[in-house]
Amino acid sequence: MTAVNNDAFEEGSTRMSDALLVSTAKSGDGDAFVELSKRHYRKVFHEAFRITRNRQDAEDAFQDCLLRAFSHLNNFQERSSFSTWLTRIAINSALMILRKRRNYLEFSLDGTDDATGNGEKWEIQSLTDDPETSYVRKEREALLKEAIRRLPPRCREVVELWQASEYSAREIALALGISVPAVKSRLSRARLTLRAELLPTESQSESC
Repeated sequence: MTAVNNDAFEEGSTRMSDALLVSTAKSGDGDAFVELSKRHYRKVFHEAFRITRNRQDAEDAFQDCLLRAFSHLNNFQERSSFSTWLTRIAINSALMILRKRRNYLEFSLDGTDDATGNGEKWEIQSLTDDPETSYVRKEREALLKEAIRRLPPRCREVVELWQASEYSAREIALALGISVPAVKSRLSRARLTLRAELLPTESQSESC
């Protein structure tokens, strides 16, 4: 980042709007981006911590988020607030950290979702430990992971948040800036889409 240290910037930064700071940062002023990161640290770090449930992982997610945001700042179209944009990047960074910690996602095509109100997680049922069934289980997990990756982003991010943590539909809604009904709808559509893709003999379901 290009650092531009001057008294005028320091004195005026508190009066500058996010939009003006973003514009200044896009022109190459590193101090403007630093000011933006300071302004939104609490909110962004909090969201990363809620996902990782670990302070060090949340800090790592925040730092990764800043690097990604700075590198792609010129791609920020400003259709949403800078805070929302930065928070979404942090959520993705936190989820990436969780993926590295997890051997595989637990997910059951016949499981329940939050729309039922019982809060059970979707899980792949355990199979016996003999080589054949172990191979089948690993193949199924690999197919499931790939199918989840192919989901439209708006459905995939809800599924990943649901699987990666103990979030309620309300918490996911708050994290993504959408309504609770939208969270439940996307979870339901994701499940139907995955069933249609992984169980082709069944009738085709509505996609995300």
